[in-house]
Amino acid sequence: MSVVLEIIGVLFVPAVLGIWLAVSWHNEKRRLRNGVLIALLIWSVLGVLGNLLGRIPAVGDWVGLAVFLAIPFSVLALAALLIANGVTMMRRESRSLGNLLSLIVGITLIALPIAALLMFGSLQPLLLGLTGVAFFVSSYLGMAFIAFLCFTIAYSRITPRTGAGAVVIHGSGLRNGELTPLLRARVDRGVAEWERQKDSGTIPLLIPSGGQGPDEPRSEAAAMAEYLKPLVPDGVLAPEGESRTTEQNITLSRDVMVARGADEPMVLVTNNYHVPRAALLTKRLGVDADVIGAPTARYYLPSAYLREFIAVMSYHLRLHAILLAPFLLGTGFLTWVIASNY
Repeated sequence: MSVVLEIIGVLFVPAVLGIWLAVSWHNEKRRLRNGVLIALLIWSVLGVLGNLLGRIPAVGDWVGLAVFLAIPFSVLALAALLIANGVTMMRRESRSLGNLLSLIVGITLIALPIAALLMFGSLQPLLLGLTGVAFFVSSYLGMAFIAFLCFTIAYSRITPRTGAGAVVIHGSGLRNGELTPLLRARVDRGVAEWERQKDSGTIPLLIPSGGQGPDEPRSEAAAMAEYLKPLVPDGVLAPEGESRTTEQNITLSRDVMVARGADEPMVLVTNNYHVPRAALLTKRLGVDADVIGAPTARYYLPSAYLREFIAVMSYHLRLHAILLAPFLLGTGFLTWVIASNY
């Protein structure tokens, strides 16, 4: 009986997390909470496996050593990959802050532990406090990014519902008034999705959405419509050429749907790195939608995902502050105690 109770105790947390995740995913797939639950479920399952392996005398010590070494080596490997990607981005893309995020994060992953060791070794109360703050903030951001990545992977596996009232293609920058390879990939994916919807028995609107940038001779919607016109029947295209942001892509395209008598849900088409933020935005805006992504060059993905992660984090600044506050306040209190007795 004791063995059975022990097994139940070990499996209790993964079982609860698995049921919670299944219910949450069924009710609403566009919740970042699903990514948090996936990450926690993976962590709990790994914990169960580690617990079981740790009971084998010949294996337990090796498992502990592997876990101990995995963390620093994985961080170093990730840093090296990000720095290499950052160098590639510098060669192939403009040297904007957004494009250099992978390089910045890679360098930070190497510099931060070194700086923390130096500050900790100084035994100065203020530096010890800063070390604690850096540890908690970086740990929190790391866990948040893992949850975001889990949500991204899970949501990217969905197949949009049939019966959509419109397929909306999000615009991006033009080059000399023409579609870039990135935007053409979105448009081609949008046409493929429109064909899939049509084959299921409905003929949705096809809405290319995107306004005219200050350095563009025409709107992104007009350029996409020109490309799309030979590919779809008359009356299907309904360009939306005023939007400047992803939020406006969604809301103004919904206005076009309403004006044309089409009903939700809609299917939004963007690039794969942009899917999670677009999906979260549709939920925030109360729009019934599924979001799918077109392929993007692999070298472009790390910096792009980091930009999307920062944008998503900005949606819940108050929540992040509340979650971090106990750790930061505790660190501040301990720093004050140490300084008082230094």
